[in-house]
Amino acid sequence: MTISKGAFACKQMLDRVGLDDPTEFPIELIVFGEGATLREQPLSNADGRIVFGNKKTIITINSNIEYEGKRRFTIAHELGHYEMHRNLIPIHDDTDATLEYFQKGNQETEANEFASELLMPEKLFIKECSGKKFSPDLLRQLSNRFKTSLTSIAYRYFNLGDHPICLFYSYNNKVKYWKRPESYPHFINDRTKLTPPDDSVAYEFFEKRTIYQKHESKQPIWKSTWFVLNNWENDRNYKFYEYCIITQKYNTVLSIVWEEI
Repeated sequence: MTISKGAFACKQMLDRVGLDDPTEFPIELIVFGEGATLREQPLSNADGRIVFGNKKTIITINSNIEYEGKRRFTIAHELGHYEMHRNLIPIHDDTDATLEYFQKGNQETEANEFASELLMPEKLFIKECSGKKFSPDLLRQLSNRFKTSLTSIAYRYFNLGDHPICLFYSYNNKVKYWKRPESYPHFINDRTKLTPPDDSVAYEFFEKRTIYQKHESKQPIWKSTWFVLNNWENDRNYKFYEYCIITQKYNTVLSIVWEEI
């Protein structure tokens, strides 16, 4: 696997400071050790902010962030900006949109890659996944292990996990983006800018506000819900499931879809 610019920058930083397992070290101390000032206070319309000065850089995290996993990811994202972009941007605000993993080819992507490697180091993540059957419970276990959000865990698993999964990100009842593993045997019905399929779990949330409890979060669906069903195929011959990570505050749904064989 080709290492990304953000992950490479993170590995360089960890080698420089001599950290083999950053998950055992408070992220706040890593920021301090790198020379930035970290503070928390209420922010309007932003989760994180970084201000580069001539002698001092201040990273501010929104104290109203509800979940510790998201807080840690936001700090790691801002540290990525500090390590890679300090000569490019004097001041920068990060929102739920800029922290979105589907960002491509820009500084936000690089900062997300940096944060992923810092919070979920590749070697450790692969070790934790190895030999374990994919399920929503596994994602929750990984989230607890690495103390980061389920969303960040899902994207990391997409890239490093044992079992192929597909991701569909919807906002305000419209599919914004989707990801399918290379060489995946099933083709996706492209619904970008359209509503999620009416037999999907994502559709249930947007139309009925249905949120399944943990023990029901693995919901069976047809292959034809998200994928192309060829005329020689039968939906009943496949076992597909959908698990949705829902953020009601932002009206977003990340659908994780996989096949069990």
